[in-house]
Amino acid sequence: MATNASPNLCTAARVRKASRRVSQIYDRELEPYDLTVTQFGLLAQLRAAPGVTIGALAERMVMDATTVSRNLRPLERRDLVAAEADRDDGRVRKLKLTPEGRATLDRAMTGWRAAQDHVATALGAEEMRALNAALDRALERLAV
Repeated sequence: MATNASPNLCTAARVRKASRRVSQIYDRELEPYDLTVTQFGLLAQLRAAPGVTIGALAERMVMDATTVSRNLRPLERRDLVAAEADRDDGRVRKLKLTPEGRATLDRAMTGWRAAQDHVATALGAEEMRALNAALDRALERLAV
């Protein structure tokens, strides 16, 4: 169904603006831990799925593999993430948190909680739940 809506009503622009605003809040709270919200998300995903490949991690985060690789590099340099060759296919890199990565993620949870609280306070608990539910539905419906 096509619409004749004005570019000023662009959904993509609104979602991107909201994403940048929310990311700024999380980045500010995670800065004392020397992490961005994207890096925090990568560490959290690696905790949830140890041994994941870059491609699978990219899929989980709805990112392209090149962007994931670029965001992993500083984490690898800081020895927060390690990549090991797969036993069955040496061309495949399996990713995992290092002990320092787990410790950094644990410490950074304080900043993440502060960001969550900031957003919840600004939106109100009910609106935050509704927003998260709407975003979950949109992610599912817009999957390509």
